[in-house]
Amino acid sequence: MKLNYKIILHILGLLLMINGGFMLLCLPFAFAYDLEGQNSWIELLISGLITIAVGAGGFFPTRGHKSHLKKRDGYIIVTFGWLFMSLFATLPYLFSGAIPSFTNAFFETVSGYTTTGASILNNIEELPMGILTWRSMTQWIGGMGIIVLTVAIMPILGMGGIRLFSAESPGLSPDKLKPRIADTAKRLWIIYAGLTAMEVVLLMFGGMSFVEAFNHSLTTMATGGFSTKQDSIAFYDNAYLQYVLIVFMFLAGTNFSMTYMLFKGRFKKIWNNEEFRFYSLMTIVATLIVATVVLAVSGHGAERSFRDALFQVVSIVTTTGYVSADYTAWMPFVTLIFFVLMFIGASAGSTAGGVKVIRHIILFKNSLQEFKRQLHPQGVIPVRIDGKAISNETTFNVLAFMIVYIIIFAVGSILMSMTGVDFMTAIGAVATSLGNIGPGVGSVGPVDNFAHLPLAGKWLLSFLMLLGRLELFTVLVILSPAFWKDY
Repeated sequence: MKLNYKIILHILGLLLMINGGFMLLCLPFAFAYDLEGQNSWIELLISGLITIAVGAGGFFPTRGHKSHLKKRDGYIIVTFGWLFMSLFATLPYLFSGAIPSFTNAFFETVSGYTTTGASILNNIEELPMGILTWRSMTQWIGGMGIIVLTVAIMPILGMGGIRLFSAESPGLSPDKLKPRIADTAKRLWIIYAGLTAMEVVLLMFGGMSFVEAFNHSLTTMATGGFSTKQDSIAFYDNAYLQYVLIVFMFLAGTNFSMTYMLFKGRFKKIWNNEEFRFYSLMTIVATLIVATVVLAVSGHGAERSFRDALFQVVSIVTTTGYVSADYTAWMPFVTLIFFVLMFIGASAGSTAGGVKVIRHIILFKNSLQEFKRQLHPQGVIPVRIDGKAISNETTFNVLAFMIVYIIIFAVGSILMSMTGVDFMTAIGAVATSLGNIGPGVGSVGPVDNFAHLPLAGKWLLSFLMLLGRLELFTVLVILSPAFWKDY
């Protein structure tokens, strides 16, 4: 079986052209909001044109090549698409001097595209707004996935996009809103863009300027967590803004097919969804526990304690990573709760990272069913989700994913500790990178950043962010010699 080199090059070129186009979309923000002496529009323009030119070099010479996209081709396009986009996304940082180190610039862009939100920046508010808007834009692009965006315009190219969609989309499988994959992708992006615009308006009602509301809306809907402020959302200390962000973080962590049903008014069907119920109840229970502790130790009133607890629980569960308070200062028990939540994640089919709630449900139900199988060894006792039996293959895939996830976390933590960081920082950095969360524990906690980590650690975490965003196997399969042996 041969690789479809022309299709691969064609689509990778298209991705880079789209990437460059988004750089150019940041130009108005540079013109309007850069301070005197800041000229980020020049760096954005040059970076965008270079990226578009390189992409065009791959896209146009391969036009008109008709062939079916195979599964292996899809995995290559997704993995290398994210890698190449991250590489070219460093250009505005490097050219402007905002992040002069290539390692740091690459870490920041991978963190953006994977919607992790881990940052090496110590001077966010000193940077040109054009650069900060590009930084936020990387998360918005990565939120639903640049591959899904490409799938939406695949009919123009005369090629099918199902291989790409299944390789990139978060969760177990794409939950089709309409039968055709391109229509699904378009509807997802309409919902995504519509919610982003709605959030901009609501944040402006709370006193944010347009550019700050725009940036935070991009990173909220992406569950990314980049902020234009060094202290993140804690800078604003505004109850209204926090509640607005809580609502949109929760929506972004919800399966987008559930959001679609919300707009259709199909509330009963939403609540009948097991994953949504677990996601909601988990958030409520964790919030009540944390709020009780915060009320006891912080000295704040009931509303403030509840708000801080709810904000941080939703931020961690949805893997957004915004910070409204230093949760590591509340109590070690609370830190433990947040660390556990890092391994759960939000809903499949959302922009959130992490393991995903549905996998935990399947794992738990399969464990319960195993007791019945021991009592009735001849019986056929399937795992059921929403009343429907799921295949053994799906169950085995979930088990394999969980085992590999734990192994990668353990090995990653060992490797991270070998770079010289302390144990808590090592496990916190690995957990938050693999789960695409942002803040961790130890010296990469909510009031710290990743700037002080050694270079080797930053490259390791960049790899783990990519692994987590593409759900492990997309990348691991490509690293397997068996994947390439037929080529």
